[in-house]
Amino acid sequence: MSEVPHHVIELAEQRVKARAERDYALADELRARIERAGWLVKDAPDGYTLSEKPPYTIWPTVRSIPISAVTDARPPRHLNPRAVAPTSGTGRDTTGGDTGSHAGSGAGAGAQEDPAAELGFSGDPGPSGTPEDDMLHAQRIWDASLAANRLDDAGVNQERQRAEIADVTVSAGLIADGRPDDVRACVEALLEYTDAAVLALDLGNRDGVGDVLHEFAARRPERVTVWHVAELPHWFGGSAGWGACRTALMRLDTSDVHVLMETSTILTGDALAPLTAAIQHGAVAAGWKGADPDADGHTWHEAGPGRVRALMGYLMAVRRAEALAAMPQDARYYRNADLELSLGLDGELVVPQETLPVHGLRHHGYHDVDQDYRERESRRTYDRVLRLLRSS
Repeated sequence: MSEVPHHVIELAEQRVKARAERDYALADELRARIERAGWLVKDAPDGYTLSEKPPYTIWPTVRSIPISAVTDARPPRHLNPRAVAPTSGTGRDTTGGDTGSHAGSGAGAGAQEDPAAELGFSGDPGPSGTPEDDMLHAQRIWDASLAANRLDDAGVNQERQRAEIADVTVSAGLIADGRPDDVRACVEALLEYTDAAVLALDLGNRDGVGDVLHEFAARRPERVTVWHVAELPHWFGGSAGWGACRTALMRLDTSDVHVLMETSTILTGDALAPLTAAIQHGAVAAGWKGADPDADGHTWHEAGPGRVRALMGYLMAVRRAEALAAMPQDARYYRNADLELSLGLDGELVVPQETLPVHGLRHHGYHDVDQDYRERESRRTYDRVLRLLRSS
């Protein structure tokens, strides 16, 4: 890093004095002057730090990002009305219950196995001449034929889904709070396997993740848009809450379908097409993993495929306009906030019948967060989930 110019240090010292005197207007003016000089100032417990300004705009907070009100009011252009063709499902209808835990671990679903390996044989052994062996051989041929037909059907279904959603606009929203390797893998998969726009919110450039996203945006500006903020995530000691971040991404979006996605979720194929197709058929939201409350009223269990009571935020597509109305603004941490969002949505939530091409990496947003914070914020959000369950 270049040596900090003397006049920039003086501005930073003046800002420390202004903050101590609670002259926050002057402090903001001094921050702006420091930025115009090509530097960034970040407050620290023992004073401040100065760093060279990166080649992109950095907003002070999530709420300071300018958002047009037009995007909030615009109705979906290409989605079918939900009342026209509700998505078929299991018909599960669970009511009541409370929980202290979150269903689903985010572990990935494996790729579809080879049909021959699933049947337990390879090649064609040919008839042996005995009636029993002839029947067995015929059954194997029939089973193999059915397996091939299933693969053909899968291809036909994919093409049909693509045709159904050809005019539906889709965006994937990412909250980047560090772990640049995960973010790189997540974005590369989205660009490779889908046509969705990628909208990313960089919180504080932790571990250089904002720089990684800037490279994507510079290389693929037609697909990737990034908003950088100095504000750190609440779960890592900052003030940017999960609900506020998700709301900002949805308000910055102009697509019909918005995909909530964790950066630890990696696609191995077009997993967004089945989710979008389910919404086009009438669901308000569709996701990779679903959950229902247990009858004992204390836990949730993983549920689906078909209709579910809630969807997990690892990968969840939703009608953007309706998600905005249901987004839990007070959720400062992700855990249980997806349950709260799901219960606030008006309509059918589904997990598609087919296995989605997705796998999950280590979920650092859970494992790397202070345990006391995690439990406190999870319970805080779940108190609101309880109220929603009891009123439903």
